[in-house]
Amino acid sequence: VQLQASGGGSVQAGGSLKLSCVARGMIWSTFTGSRMGWYRQAPGNQRELVADLTSSGSTNYQDSVKGRFTISKDNSKKTVYLQMNSLKPEDTAKYYCNIESASRDYWGQGTLVTVSS
Repeated sequence: VQLQASGGGSVQAGGSLKLSCVARGMIWSTFTGSRMGWYRQAPGNQRELVADLTSSGSTNYQDSVKGRFTISKDNSKKTVYLQMNSLKPEDTAKYYCNIESASRDYWGQGTLVTVSS
């Protein structure tokens, strides 16, 4: 199984980006039954949870991104998304997708988001 993240880039403050993470090689039932999350790590900081989505559809967001970011998934494409709007310079970080199945955690390679003021 490989998680392939994409969609990062450089934007100005106030802009938007949509991150995608495809779970290649993961069987459909594992994908649909797993908890999914997006984390980020800025230079010098620890990795932190940005948003997660349970298999039942419940979502949870870090306070700093509430109302601006939306996590979602497409089971048919085995893809999890993070729509990021009203981006701020403090959102600058490398973003990682995570899929937590019953047996193990999977991590993507990260995609860099840079927001300039």
